[in-house]
Amino acid sequence: MKPIVFITQKLPDQAIAGLKELYEVRMWPEEDTPAPREKLLEEAKEAHALWTMLSDQIDSEVFEAAPNLKIVTNLAVGHNNIDLEAARKHHVTVTNTPDVLTESTADLTFALLLATARRIIEAEKTVRSGEWKSWTPMGMAGQNVGGATLGIIGMGRIGEAVARRAQGFGMDVLYHNRTRRSLEDVRYAGFEELLKISDYVVILTPLTPETKGMIGADELALMKETACLINVARGGIVDEIALYEALKDKKIWGAGLDVFEQEPVPLDHPLLTLPNVTVLPHIGSATIQTRLEMMALNAEAIKACLENRSVKNRVC
Repeated sequence: MKPIVFITQKLPDQAIAGLKELYEVRMWPEEDTPAPREKLLEEAKEAHALWTMLSDQIDSEVFEAAPNLKIVTNLAVGHNNIDLEAARKHHVTVTNTPDVLTESTADLTFALLLATARRIIEAEKTVRSGEWKSWTPMGMAGQNVGGATLGIIGMGRIGEAVARRAQGFGMDVLYHNRTRRSLEDVRYAGFEELLKISDYVVILTPLTPETKGMIGADELALMKETACLINVARGGIVDEIALYEALKDKKIWGAGLDVFEQEPVPLDHPLLTLPNVTVLPHIGSATIQTRLEMMALNAEAIKACLENRSVKNRVC
């Protein structure tokens, strides 16, 4: 009997073709929605491998329901949706997809920064809706990007890639990180200093117990009234109600968000009512090339684990 692989959301045929030759591959047939919780638990009972998405909560209940499970491979760099302690307890390998999404995520980060600064989405809507009547001296006026100060919170590979793009715009780049890095043309700053002097604060740190809620009312109050907050990391890092109040009261100028604490974001979320917020549906790594590379890492991890070979990109 072939080992069973369950994939929690529909993936392209080319991403799973190699697995189908070796294993019994079961896949939730919907591309737009993940497998319901009850389906995940049902499939976990027989699965030897789970190929999961960030929207899947892989907790102790899942591991306890899965006596045959050897590996959970997550289609993301982040893995805060997986209970690693439970995985270790049940001797299950967990992997992610690092490195291959660095450049595409950095591209999206800078695109979101530009869109927020220059009110691109807001301006585009005026054209489509017929609201644009004529050129006006201050119509859709935004903020300068070239020559501005960029503060990066979390200077990993993606942070470095964003810094390179910023240098092309002549920006002064600061960063704050747990450990100082030896980087050319980039200056380390204390957390509060970075918030105070940056025109754009970009969040690229992982979501951990230490970073959860690290940007709240007190931190936003340190920022310039002309500053923008850009979050492409995880929604839980920012206190969204505090951000709403700061934007509404014009304590900061704008925000660009690719992530939210609850995803999909509820349509009645107060942040969605504000014109000075640019929102995206968590598409940081969403290029065709990058997503296929991520899937290839997942597929290889499954094969390596089920064939008792060394597994790359292990989280635990």
